[in-house]
Amino acid sequence: MNNKCLNCRLINFPNAKFCVRCKYSLTEEAITTVNSGFLQSKLLKRITVLIFVCVFTLLGFYLSLIVSATKLTYSERKTVEPAIAVIKQKGFSDEAFLLEYVTAFRSNDNWLNASVEKENAYAATNFPFEIMTLYPDFFTTPVDDTERAAILLHEAKHLQGADEKEAYEYVWKHRRQLGWTKETHSGSIIWQNVRKQTKEYAPHLFVCDANPYGDCTE
Repeated sequence: MNNKCLNCRLINFPNAKFCVRCKYSLTEEAITTVNSGFLQSKLLKRITVLIFVCVFTLLGFYLSLIVSATKLTYSERKTVEPAIAVIKQKGFSDEAFLLEYVTAFRSNDNWLNASVEKENAYAATNFPFEIMTLYPDFFTTPVDDTERAAILLHEAKHLQGADEKEAYEYVWKHRRQLGWTKETHSGSIIWQNVRKQTKEYAPHLFVCDANPYGDCTE
């Protein structure tokens, strides 16, 4: 068999230990080292390409969600800002930061949300793309900024990866901190709907018969 130099590609005699042209080592150890380096380099290139493809695919998916929905109008943004301010003022700093600087707000469904049937929704989120859709009822049904803050706080938990049970439970447990209580909002439609939904998703919060509505958080 020919002893081919891996450095300059010259074919040497089978028993040669060094290339006659470039003096490169032709020993088995050197060949193994070169082949190992070549395989590692090839593997690294494949991993790099795979990462690039994944990032490009996710970016394309994100952009498709963004461009297929409409931005909030100026007046809508001015309605959202005070609600975020309430969240920040009441000590929910992580959620406020997420809503202020990370979330992309939209006023109608992107193509993904449009494929999912919804009923009486005030808002919807796309995790982990941090996109939040605010429907018309969000701007008209809440009685004040605090109630809109309660909705945004719920959706912010989704943006953090929480499911419906976790989001409803978190908002209901922290409603007093938010300033959204039965004394101030029990007559509102959203208060009644959220209490009902919380009871469905987190029934363990409503097993205290001595408290109003069986609410263990009272």
